[in-house]
Amino acid sequence: MKKNSKDSIVEAAIYLFNTKGFSGTTIRDIAQKANSNVSNISYYFQNKHGLLEYCFLKYFESYIAELESAFLCIDQGAKATLQKMAESIINYHTENMQLTRLILREMSIDSQTVREIMSTYFAKEKYYFKAVIEEGTITGEFRQVSVSFTIVQLKSLLSMPFLNTHYLSEVLHVFPHEPYFTQKYIGEINNWIEGVLTPHHPKELVFESI
Repeated sequence: MKKNSKDSIVEAAIYLFNTKGFSGTTIRDIAQKANSNVSNISYYFQNKHGLLEYCFLKYFESYIAELESAFLCIDQGAKATLQKMAESIINYHTENMQLTRLILREMSIDSQTVREIMSTYFAKEKYYFKAVIEEGTITGEFRQVSVSFTIVQLKSLLSMPFLNTHYLSEVLHVFPHEPYFTQKYIGEINNWIEGVLTPHHPKELVFESI
């Protein structure tokens, strides 16, 4: 399907913001890359900041939708739900790697937009993660853990490969864009959920009589 002018502008902006940085990218750079003109960017987004805000919304609306969809599995158990959440997010990040990298990097910068994201989308994200962890604790699927620190660990697992793609490829020789990575990494996150959250009951010691 042929991209329309708006989609081409967004795609060009994501690429340039990633490669040249937001400050280093001009509206004319974006227009040239998108094979469009400056007036189209003004029409759709007003300015460069409006274009960046659109990228935030594009990412987070879909991101939260993935979480909400996975959360509907809560009747199947907390562990299965958390695994589904992780799988959905990793797949989403893999399919939208350039956008994901841009957003994760921009979220590390203190700005009005980032603060608004924190109070809206990240508040929703926290709600779903917290609800699943607490449900698992109540039902005995999960052991007693710090919800906040568990979320810190989980978010690190979900974001690190896509924020540090050069480190993975150049140092670890792991390539997040490959289908093998997605399958393998989802399995590793499931192992983390199993190892960190699932209660482990040591086997009873049996002493033989002498």
